[in-house]
Amino acid sequence: MSNDRTESILNSAFLKEYVPTIGIECHVQLKTVSKLFSGADNNAKEAPPNTLINHIDLGLPGALPVLNEQAVILAIKAAKALNSRASNFSKFDRKHYFYPDLPMGYQISQFDEPIILGGYVNIYDPINQRAKRINITRAHLEADAGKNIHPDKKNYSLVDLNRAGTPLLEIVSEPDMHSAEEARLYAEKLYLLMRYADVTEGNLYYGNMRFDVNVSVSKTNELGTRAEIKNLNSFRSVERAVNYEIIRQVKLLEDGERVVQETRGFNDQEGTTYSLRSKENADDYRYMPDPDIPPIILDDSYIDKYEDETNHLPDYYIDKLRDLGIDEVSSYILLDYELEEGAGILEYVLSLPKNSVKPIVNWIINIESPIILKLANITNNKINRVHSLYEDLLSISQEGLINSNSIKELIKKLFEMDKPPKDLRLYIKELGLIQNSDTKELESIVKKVVEDNPKAFNDLKNGEQKVIGFLIGQVMKISNGSANPSIVKELIEKLI
Repeated sequence: MSNDRTESILNSAFLKEYVPTIGIECHVQLKTVSKLFSGADNNAKEAPPNTLINHIDLGLPGALPVLNEQAVILAIKAAKALNSRASNFSKFDRKHYFYPDLPMGYQISQFDEPIILGGYVNIYDPINQRAKRINITRAHLEADAGKNIHPDKKNYSLVDLNRAGTPLLEIVSEPDMHSAEEARLYAEKLYLLMRYADVTEGNLYYGNMRFDVNVSVSKTNELGTRAEIKNLNSFRSVERAVNYEIIRQVKLLEDGERVVQETRGFNDQEGTTYSLRSKENADDYRYMPDPDIPPIILDDSYIDKYEDETNHLPDYYIDKLRDLGIDEVSSYILLDYELEEGAGILEYVLSLPKNSVKPIVNWIINIESPIILKLANITNNKINRVHSLYEDLLSISQEGLINSNSIKELIKKLFEMDKPPKDLRLYIKELGLIQNSDTKELESIVKKVVEDNPKAFNDLKNGEQKVIGFLIGQVMKISNGSANPSIVKELIEKLI
């Protein structure tokens, strides 16, 4: 289906008659040193194939798995992040299926008594400016399979078992999402939750979080037949795959055909889904309790201990920032920025006096973060040093001594410096960034700009208020950015 065809269907009237329903299963790779049931290294990022394996990963006869306690601790922290609590009792089961990358012939997972039951994730839709709760069905521990590699134009496949036995937490949502955008927002928020809880490295490129998306459409309150799109490893892919799948299913139904319950892949380059195999049900896997692994029994004090060690989570910061007058969109930008740069940016913002928060957050989001993206080797110490000057800079700005253009230039110079200036006011003067508020001097510049731009000035006199921004810009240009824009605006308005 071409992109033009997809777009036309997406905007068509009959699509609006269908309600899409979406649920997501997310496989989170836990950041343990070793695997879930073996002592093999868990970091397979750049390792040569089949070098991080042992007798347990290979499923050799007589090999007995031993549960990695660190995976249980991380599951406890993940439960808190999901607004849930780890179960006091859970157990492992064998999930049988046969695939070349599964040497045991079964996957060690959790079926009817998982480590996490219930919970929810709050998402925020910035376009419609509304919050929504996505409920969590369960989350369970399981050992990952290996990886099949299919060389191009070859008549054989290869198997890399480095990933076999990697500890995963599979988080299963309720089918509470009804658009591709909601699915993306949920995936993004889940990523933030798992990163802030510090349970995963969260590197999407290396598959540390992989999303399986279940999509169905229906004209009634009854759910339609679902298709599952496997192994999506970016937020954009989640949104694109859901959009395509909604359209594909609607088109089938409108053409009098039926949707088949199946597992599908996603072609990222073409933005299309394709059939992989028919979808299995739970009874196809012939689950049975794993006789080699004792159940996980956790007392409340053990759970409490690791819940208390969990870092502050995104909703904690969103609530605190809201109390300081910061909107949710800005809060999410700060949450992402903290993950990228660290440096305690969120705690720094929360430590500011309330009347300083909005302007300084504006500088961090709109000036600082783009500068840091362009500059190399910006350390956390340098970020902290520049932050220590922001309150002084705000005071200087509120005195009318420096304008917004000069603030942007100054912050860039502060990040380029090896050492911060001892006296910020003196440094601003030395740079020639002090704002010109001399009314007589600015008056002559304003008159020149008005004379040079008669059409723009006449448009302003005739009620075209947008033109005043152009005239102010011309004054700023002549004054090399030093003019006080508030005074310039007053002087222009006096001439009308």
